Amino acid sequence: MLPRYENKLNEIRGMISLMLSQIIQSSEETLKAFETDNEELYETSRTYIKNIQVDANKIDNEIIKTFALFGPEADELRLLVAYLKMTNEIDRIGDGLKKYSKRLHDHCQGGCDMSVLSNAIIQLHKTTINALQYIIGCLNAIEACDADDVYRKVMVEESKNDDLFSIMEKELLTLIIDANELAVEYVRVLGTLRKLERIGDRTVNIASLMLYAQKGGELKLHN
Repeated sequence: MLPRYENKLNEIRGMISLMLSQIIQSSEETLKAFETDNEELYETSRTYIKNIQVDANKIDNEIIKTFALFGPEADELRLLVAYLKMTNEIDRIGDGLKKYSKRLHDHCQGGCDMSVLSNAIIQLHKTTINALQYIIGCLNAIEACDADDVYRKVMVEESKNDDLFSIMEKELLTLIIDANELAVEYVRVLGTLRKLERIGDRTVNIASLMLYAQKGGELKLHN
């Protein structure tokens, strides 16, 4: 392909990397807000991703224009398809993170005793940040990146994520049974934490797309 095409790919990759970096910043601020019980940080965390859907649409438009202008074939086509699907996953991560941040803030202000879950929530949250950092590291050093290695690392974090969520699910079910008037609130807490569990799944989807872009083969994503 012509240098112009390579420049366009680099531009698209840079836009995707910027979206991921904003999500990581937002996620780190939300975690810090929870750890320090700082209400202002919850609001700050959401400002990083307030335009995430607009940004995703811009990237999609650039990818579609690239299809039209350059008519890529084979490997190049596979890469652009992977990027197109990747922006959708990142957009959905951003949407889930916004909801998670808002609802976690509400829970911490409400009557639920979150202390019994605090350590597990922190560890669960860190698994998603770690996975996203592996992905952005690969995007920022694409020529040297081993997609197989990134996929394995992301899968390890997602496995931790699943284990931690299962532990908290059992804890919350016990709390729901014993909570009486707070039972409904603890059910909501479980739904909020499931947002993080789903983010873990979506990081695996992104790692799968990176592997597909680099190696080809069959592509399978979580629904």
